[in-house]
Amino acid sequence: MRLHKYLALLLMLVLPLAAAGQALRTEDFDVLIKGGTVYDGTGRAPRRVDVAIKGDRVVAIGNLSRARGQNVVDARGLAVAPGFINMLSHSEVSLIIDGRSMGELKQGITTQIFGEFSMGPLNDKMKQRKFATQGDVKFDVTWTTLAEYLTFLEKRGVSQNVASFIGAPTIREYVIGLDDKPPTPEQLEHMRELVKGEMEHGALGITTALIYPPAFFAKTDELIELCKVAAKYKGKYTAHMRSEGNQLIEGVQETIRISREAGLPAEIYHLKASGTPNWPKMDQVIRMIEDARRQGVKITADMYTYTAGGTGLDASMPPWVFDGGPEAAYKRLQDPATRKRIAEAVRTPTNEWENLYLLSGSPDHLLLLGFKSEALKPLAGKTLAVRA
Repeated sequence: MRLHKYLALLLMLVLPLAAAGQALRTEDFDVLIKGGTVYDGTGRAPRRVDVAIKGDRVVAIGNLSRARGQNVVDARGLAVAPGFINMLSHSEVSLIIDGRSMGELKQGITTQIFGEFSMGPLNDKMKQRKFATQGDVKFDVTWTTLAEYLTFLEKRGVSQNVASFIGAPTIREYVIGLDDKPPTPEQLEHMRELVKGEMEHGALGITTALIYPPAFFAKTDELIELCKVAAKYKGKYTAHMRSEGNQLIEGVQETIRISREAGLPAEIYHLKASGTPNWPKMDQVIRMIEDARRQGVKITADMYTYTAGGTGLDASMPPWVFDGGPEAAYKRLQDPATRKRIAEAVRTPTNEWENLYLLSGSPDHLLLLGFKSEALKPLAGKTLAVRA
């Protein structure tokens, strides 16, 4: 979980710049980036200067016309900036197979932060489920804790820096399983101990995705208790909120409450209003966040700038379908009466759960992208409205 390259921006800020027209001393560097326009991340005006790198550190910025580099990059007409940070990466599995992560690296991302669900801690049943549900990408689950997973990645070799939050649903599954039930006092203490262990080994805090089971089954008080432990280690809470649609206002209120009562900063992942009828709520939501900040709550939010989302089709089903896990869901879907009940629930407007099928507007707005089943793979690229 080392983040040494992540500190490149800080290094750039503390290194002195050469005076205008004055060249720094002659020196050899591993990489010399010449003539680029440097954006240092502070918001101040960009500057056309040279950048020198030794090893994995930026060591000089300024007029380096006298310097030599083993590798010289002509950056004239180009922008030079610290690496970008993907604060919600889902490359946990792909990095196992290809540590280069060229799809992100070529976009300038040098640090990947994992969240929502985490790759540890895992018990034996969780390892078995993770192995059994693999798709085209196959890998052995050789780790138990989140820290062990990150060490595993590092030893295999990754081109970027990696770090991770602890998934609250991962902790819940480890202790309670996949059932819709609250933790006993003993189970809650076990959950707190698991958080403590991962935080002591470098986890960044608690994260969750509350529209998906088993995360959906966790009540607010449960999340606050886990976050209180993370707060002792200066951790942070990041959330795909319980609702981004019909209950968007309530979802923001819950996030603010968790931040305030647990005493730790909170970040709202991909802040948005799902479903056309909910779009007018955004002004109120932004005011709520700004008001909370003025009251001393350390809460922030981010968003992506495209009008689409990506998730599994199972997110269009009511959470009770998955009470007990995937096997229980399969049995329910195989029962004609229960399957009819599920179909009715999917078509019925509700505030009880996040119905992404209805929020998308219509079946022709649901684009199918990938399948594990070979028989279904020909449907990739078609909409749900198209009959096979």
